Amino acid sequence: MTEQGVRWTVGQVLALAPDATSRTAGSRLGAAGPWSGAGSGEGVVWGLCKGSGSRPYQTVVDLAGAAGPAYKCSCPSRKFPCKHALGLLLLWAGGEASVPARAQPPDWAGQWLSDRRKRAGSTGAPAEGDSAAGPADPEAARRRTERRAARITAGAMELEHRLADLLRSGLASAEQTGYGPWDETAARMVDAQAPGLASRVRELGAIPGSGPGWPTRLLEECALVHLLDQGWLHRDQLPDELAATVRSRLGLPSSADGPPIRDRWLVLAQYDTADTKLTTRRIWLHGAASGRTRLLLSYGAAGRAPELALPVGLALDAELSDYPGTGRSRAALGGQFAPPAPAGFRPPGLTTAGATARYGEALRDDPWLESIPVTLDRVVPVPDGDLWQLADAEADAALPLATAAGSRPGLWQLIALSGGTPVKVFGECGHRGFTPLTAWPEGAGDAVALC
Repeated sequence: MTEQGVRWTVGQVLALAPDATSRTAGSRLGAAGPWSGAGSGEGVVWGLCKGSGSRPYQTVVDLAGAAGPAYKCSCPSRKFPCKHALGLLLLWAGGEASVPARAQPPDWAGQWLSDRRKRAGSTGAPAEGDSAAGPADPEAARRRTERRAARITAGAMELEHRLADLLRSGLASAEQTGYGPWDETAARMVDAQAPGLASRVRELGAIPGSGPGWPTRLLEECALVHLLDQGWLHRDQLPDELAATVRSRLGLPSSADGPPIRDRWLVLAQYDTADTKLTTRRIWLHGAASGRTRLLLSYGAAGRAPELALPVGLALDAELSDYPGTGRSRAALGGQFAPPAPAGFRPPGLTTAGATARYGEALRDDPWLESIPVTLDRVVPVPDGDLWQLADAEADAALPLATAAGSRPGLWQLIALSGGTPVKVFGECGHRGFTPLTAWPEGAGDAVALC
């Protein structure tokens, strides 16, 4: 094995941390003190970290995995990467003096790496004579699809009656009745196998009494739910792509059936959101040649970080396949042909007015779209009362940020990075404002993750 030749920056390593606690703990292990036997080869880093027990933790990271870095550590942590893997990568980022290139990994690291890469290289096709399940019965599949469609139709019609009752009795009644009726309606949408509708109904229940202007917000959201209901009930009259968008918004499963697009994909941003059942990781990528910005989603059980993790600011030579639906950005990661490496390019940017116009255009294709990915060129964060906004450096226009500075630590990073000078910022632009996720300083400089 030979040295990979590309070492990440500290910021790119810390962007992989599953949470702030892991980031802090990993940073403490990024020095040579607790480490021994550390080394790196082609796409792999390994080392022994002294812990509280008599035996050191064996830590190895495969940087060349087809779905991003993979981690193995003998510690009992359920987080991926654990603090030892983060510390090892931080040590490796410090240069060859800290983690030298070695000809071969030790047996414990080499065996795991070999087994992992053999599994990744397997086609998964059963050998001749193996007992494999035969093809699914198309007629049975058709009947299941029809039964589910009938349940969703019944649920959509029931929801239409619920919305009509609300409008007849007046929006003020929603505050008096509380969350209970909405929760009951959401449960019926789950029974109807329309989880997307169930999620939107739960959001309706949380709006009454949520602060000044809640009746307006409730009416707007009711209108969007009604539009989604009607889209399903009249799906046969919709263009194919819009019908696919409606099915996706309802929560029906779909597959990434678009043709594979090979490109050098810059990792723009990565962040997690969590609820009581699931952790969702969102990873934004931008293609150097295609100019497309695509979203990868990865999931983990509650309390566990998803396995897919890609370092912000690096680029990977890989294939992506799009999911169906008008105006949708989601894609699936296919073959990866090289480990993530320095990008050498940045995404092109827009003005704040251009970003707003692009969001408006996207809403024509997908009226339920919360936000779109946007890169802003030469903007400066400036205060606007208790909130902040991004102002164009060369035009009298600005875009409000979605949250106050005090409620999002990454915003203070953006303010510090700018220092009153223009920066390039990638984020999500929607009806609540702009959420900054990554920024680049003027001229040379690495990407700074803000989430």
